[in-house]
Amino acid sequence: MRDRVQVRRIYDDPLPDDGARVLVDRLWPRGVSRSRAHLDEWCKQVAPSPELRTWYHHDPDLYEEFSRRYTAELDDPQPAAALSHLKDLAAEGTLTLLTATKRPEISEAAVLAAILTAH
Repeated sequence: MRDRVQVRRIYDDPLPDDGARVLVDRLWPRGVSRSRAHLDEWCKQVAPSPELRTWYHHDPDLYEEFSRRYTAELDDPQPAAALSHLKDLAAEGTLTLLTATKRPEISEAAVLAAILTAH
């Protein structure tokens, strides 16, 4: 399943091998229309809490701690259900987790991809 979960920016053009395209940000990305996004789903329930997102602010030095705190948040019922849904999508085929951040490799999407491909 490792090669079936990928992380991309929502601002990038869709690719034929994207599979299911799921936005995992809590906020809708600026400047992207719903039609241009080519989304299958917007799974904002799996996004980090506003407090964690504000604290982290995509600071690379805080990524490890962000990842730990975010993973703990995913144990709460609503995010856990959303994560389970993403696991189901990944089991069905390629899953592309989309985020608006400039550095997707240090985003919640990267944390989710690591969780989804760990098993």
